[in-house]
Amino acid sequence: MRNETVLWSVDPRGVATLTLNRPEVNNAYDEALIQGLHDAMDALGAKPGVRVVVLRGAGRHFQAGADLKWIARVASQSPEENERASRATAMAVHRLNTLPVPTLALVQGGCFGGGTGIVAACDVVIAAEDAMFSIAETRWGLMAGVILPQLADAIGVRQVRRYALSGERFGAQEARRIGLVHEVVPLAELQASGEKAVQQLLQNAPDANAQTKAVALEFAWGAVDEPTLERLVAQHAAKRRSAEAAEGLASFAEKRPARW
Repeated sequence: MRNETVLWSVDPRGVATLTLNRPEVNNAYDEALIQGLHDAMDALGAKPGVRVVVLRGAGRHFQAGADLKWIARVASQSPEENERASRATAMAVHRLNTLPVPTLALVQGGCFGGGTGIVAACDVVIAAEDAMFSIAETRWGLMAGVILPQLADAIGVRQVRRYALSGERFGAQEARRIGLVHEVVPLAELQASGEKAVQQLLQNAPDANAQTKAVALEFAWGAVDEPTLERLVAQHAAKRRSAEAAEGLASFAEKRPARW
């Protein structure tokens, strides 16, 4: 089954594969890719027997964060449209985080901004040695509020305070050290390592896994309640329409340093 921006399939074992499919822009997300994630999760939720979900990116890179050209277009729209875009983004990550089956992300190349939120929302993450990460929203006058709860779960608040404020890039081994990924392998071995992890997950009882994951999430930052989620959405949307964001997005378009 497919949505052009997100492909999905389920094999006879009940292993679903979701592929982010905008390789021409390094799988940067826009409204179509976000909707594709929702469509894929809707389809998998309606299909009995799904036991594991594997998430991957087409092409050289896993996911390069937001499509900043799309962000600039949304920023020029109404506050209501901006909140709608932020809510769709937040809910895609929230739904991935709370899927009642184990999730596995296989990461190669760039994994920036929202991509880090996606992998933080997955239960198991394996990265290729060439993987590179960053939480760089503030570089463009934006903020990563809708993925910070999941990142706090994955790497802890101390590491979030460093990497979300510095925006610096860090490699696969550093991502493993701080807990964003569980295993680092050569790029040529990424798929085989993913299959090994899938086989391990399939050995375990599905309902026991679902209950275990649900209880773990009860004690997690990412288990945000509805009022908190709405506050994060409103803040995320408002920052996109701010003067800082306008300058940050202009600096990206004009290929120059931002004038902070």
